Amino acid sequence: MPGPNQITPAQLMRLIGTPDAPVIIDVCIPENIAADPRLIPGAVQIPHTGFDPGPAWLHGQRVVIVCHRGKKLSEGVAALLRAHGIAAESLEGGVEAWAQSGLPMIPIASLPPTNLGVTRHRPKIDRIACPWLIRRFVDPSAQFLFVAPAEVAAVADRFNATPFDIEDVQFSHRNENCTFDAMLDDFALHTEALDRMATVIRAADTDRHDLAPQAAGLLALSVGLSRMYRDDLEQLAACLILYDALFRWARDAFEEGHDWPVGGGK
Repeated sequence: MPGPNQITPAQLMRLIGTPDAPVIIDVCIPENIAADPRLIPGAVQIPHTGFDPGPAWLHGQRVVIVCHRGKKLSEGVAALLRAHGIAAESLEGGVEAWAQSGLPMIPIASLPPTNLGVTRHRPKIDRIACPWLIRRFVDPSAQFLFVAPAEVAAVADRFNATPFDIEDVQFSHRNENCTFDAMLDDFALHTEALDRMATVIRAADTDRHDLAPQAAGLLALSVGLSRMYRDDLEQLAACLILYDALFRWARDAFEEGHDWPVGGGK
């Protein structure tokens, strides 16, 4: 049983990827990071000495503190944050327990150098799905630029941004897979739910609706949303809930159907 101010790996995993996910802060010491250079999805690294006084940006947030084994560092930082009026818990068993549970971890070496990404303007499917994945599982603070297709590479160079969904860059289509698939590969984020989502996204983005019957609906909604917004950032903000819903379907409700009850019913 977890302590009164702890959260288990399974409980935290249920929150990651949803709008209700807490701020996850990794306070592992450099030696532990060097031994296992991976992060829990969405975690940000901050030294354990950086919390007195409690950072202003954490006020009003739910926070989970993670250290190697869930002992003195995470317990101490979480207690210190609570003393500053911040709702903070520690991860039971720490990174070690998370890894032993077989839950996904992101290789630090795969993380983009900054929190800024850039891609082609007028997004439809892949260029919305990828920012959703980044914000929900990699970097909640990530920002995205949408520019003319011919300028993506130059903007990436001048503004130190990570280009995606264009040719000849790391995060792009690979053979029959789309950029969302490439990110799942590189960030080691293959879970049953995300793989199920990826199939629907790939089917819609590459016009291969035989892969997933849900693809036609995703395409219709994506095209409709693109016609509703002239501003790409407004469209991205509006579309995040679409992918939140697709994730919850893929994780919790993919076997559920719906039919009109014959002869009445509840």
